[in-house]
Amino acid sequence: MGTAVAIIDFEPRYATDFKLLNLEWLHLHFRVEPIDEQVLSHPEDILRDGGAIWLAQHGSAIVGCCALIAKGDATYELSKMAVTASAQGNGLGRRLLEAAVKGFFENGGRLLFLETNTALKTAIALYESSGFEHMKRPEPSPYERANVYMVYTRNR
Repeated sequence: MGTAVAIIDFEPRYATDFKLLNLEWLHLHFRVEPIDEQVLSHPEDILRDGGAIWLAQHGSAIVGCCALIAKGDATYELSKMAVTASAQGNGLGRRLLEAAVKGFFENGGRLLFLETNTALKTAIALYESSGFEHMKRPEPSPYERANVYMVYTRNR
């Protein structure tokens, strides 16, 4: 499946796919928090505020996604990364992450961070192998579930 999947830019017609992909993993592992509902219900805000969203498309199906959320001062959060269960294990998470890191550099990013949870061991291993390092979070997280803070440090 991996090479048959295209990584494409978000378009408004994919808003429901973006939301449903994220709700799938949130319901499986945690709960949907107010910040999730806000971001997932208004993906156009991510784009308007200087961020970006990428989707993994297999045929006509959207099977994965991730977003860069602009936080100001050339700082971005890697967020809302999801691959549907039936497409996992095919390298799509890595391809989405690579698109986001490329977008970060193309936008002149200075700091790229993410927040996750220790329960998501496969995701953490992906982030570690892709150049993210564990750091102390500089301020409280807006996510109740977040107990891991990582910063991209490769090729700085």
